[in-house]
Amino acid sequence: MKIAIVCYPTYGGSGVVATELGISLVDRGHEVHFVSYKQPVRLQSLTGNLHFHEVHVPRYPLFHFQPYELALSSMLVEMVKLHQIELLHVHYAIPHAYAAFMAKQMLKEAGIDIPVVTTLHGSDITLVGNHPFYKPAVTFSINNSDVVTAVSKDLRGDTFSYFGVHKEIHVVPNFINVARYDKIRINCERSVVAKANEVIVTHVSNFRPVKRVMDVVETFARIRAKMPAKLMMVGDGPDRMVVEQRCRELNIWEDVIFYGKTNEVSKILCFSDVLLLPSHTESFGLAALEAMAAATPVISSNTGGLPEVNIHGKTGYLTDVGDVEAMASFAVSLLSDKEQLTAFKQQAYAHASLFDVDKIVPQYEALYQQIVH
Repeated sequence: MKIAIVCYPTYGGSGVVATELGISLVDRGHEVHFVSYKQPVRLQSLTGNLHFHEVHVPRYPLFHFQPYELALSSMLVEMVKLHQIELLHVHYAIPHAYAAFMAKQMLKEAGIDIPVVTTLHGSDITLVGNHPFYKPAVTFSINNSDVVTAVSKDLRGDTFSYFGVHKEIHVVPNFINVARYDKIRINCERSVVAKANEVIVTHVSNFRPVKRVMDVVETFARIRAKMPAKLMMVGDGPDRMVVEQRCRELNIWEDVIFYGKTNEVSKILCFSDVLLLPSHTESFGLAALEAMAAATPVISSNTGGLPEVNIHGKTGYLTDVGDVEAMASFAVSLLSDKEQLTAFKQQAYAHASLFDVDKIVPQYEALYQQIVH
């Protein structure tokens, strides 16, 4: 099958999952064409059946903001015709589903009926899409997609709550390639970041307010007061400077490592003993799943789709949003008991295997087959 995937090219979960999906589809014999304004960060190499097409937006002085949706929909029309694309899979409701609908209408005039699959990832529904300016367009785009999927049951429920959606929404969770983590764990050299007596706590995010990164620092300070520890902060964003300042104020600066944006997340997670994820909301929690695939237990908030990924008392612990004391207490208890920590690591890995790429991608293929044939 010839599939075009439209996604954001950034480090965010939607772009990462879309890219990994495309790579897996190629491995399974399909031809995949990525479409975005920049090559996705996880798309390291292009092969015979894996292609990237950059969307260029011509500058025109009449427009205060250049019309990306117009450029994207026009490019999709030309791509479908040139490469005989059979299906469009767009990730994020706006602007991608909206642009796909326009492309679908233009192609109808050429006698081509191209099916559209829209995958909802989170903030396109709960934050951006729910804004009064965009809500009508998001509702329209979802209702006019041929198939709609959401990455968690929680997000599916939010979509029905926030919008007048009458389409069926299939829950297809995010996924990881467990085998890739297995290879990294074999060569994991923990000693490069911490001493033998130090525990390693990790956080991965885009450092935005919704991630509550300050809670990570406050939790780690409490852990550090009880035992030798290192904190690995992976990612970057608007809250990084204030977080760095707080680390200095708490006198934990020398025990905190800031990695910034990196493609070595899986390697960093293999060093880790615990992942902290105190987000205000997570529609799925891909960072939690990646940690579990690296046999790292997760201590997270109990919001959004996180309880669907992180099982309390088995793969980690869940706490109320903002409850730093509870997060620290769970972490100290787990890190102080080597036998329990080992059990949680094994259970986290086993649960992550349920979200392996070979179990999830066939669910997308089944939906593709339904609408193409």
